[in-house]
Amino acid sequence: MYDTPKLESETVTDEVKISARGCQVHYGDNHAIKDVDIDIQDKTVTSFIGPSGCGKSTFLRCLNRMNDTIDICRVQGNITLDGQDIYDPRVDPVQLRARVGMVFQKPNPFPKSIYDNVAYGPKIHGMARNKADLDGIVEKSLRRAAIWDEVKDRLGAPGTGLSGGQQQRLCIARAVATEPEVLLMDEPCSALDPIATAQVEELIDELRQDYSVVIVTHSMQQAARVSQKTAFFHLGNLVEYGDTGQIFTNPADTRTESYITGRIG
Repeated sequence: MYDTPKLESETVTDEVKISARGCQVHYGDNHAIKDVDIDIQDKTVTSFIGPSGCGKSTFLRCLNRMNDTIDICRVQGNITLDGQDIYDPRVDPVQLRARVGMVFQKPNPFPKSIYDNVAYGPKIHGMARNKADLDGIVEKSLRRAAIWDEVKDRLGAPGTGLSGGQQQRLCIARAVATEPEVLLMDEPCSALDPIATAQVEELIDELRQDYSVVIVTHSMQQAARVSQKTAFFHLGNLVEYGDTGQIFTNPADTRTESYITGRIG
């Protein structure tokens, strides 16, 4: 156990960023996640695939304690970030979510300016000493999200006025503004057209240089394009986890093969 009341960044020599052992999730009487063991690597894109309702988004939400917001949800087992238990009662979930950012299925910019959308997290976490610092964080985050050139002349305009693809990249900028170490993405392209999807996929590939990225996707083609590791979920179980190429070309479990070939889903 550790003495500090909140998670602190540590230098880790191991590639594993997040580790889960015996993870169980119940929504009331519904046993949604059953005994999941997984090690998620740093500087890697990991895809969670599987049929609708198989538990992939539920498990994703365990990784930054978003399930804490659901009264009937109960999470058991052990999940660590850099070897530290994220469910330790002394861990502040707000601080945890600064380290483990999240981008949702539907773009959800705040009803604020483009600038204030990105500045919100750094402000509440006290990351900027003055306006110049904040300006720098906003620009850097918008550049990381590959949207700076499109919005730099209208930072005071409402974020809700952007196109769907731009809104999602703004939400990615908002997520990276707090300098997270892990970025969770829950079907980030499902509401986007093919051009915007291609832009976000290209961005995901760039982001893995700085972050561990975990993406839930209903598109196996997307998983194959963007991820180095893939986990297949079915009926609340983690059936198989490994290198994306191996999962798609030579799966070890017949259920994985059946899903990939379209026989279950």
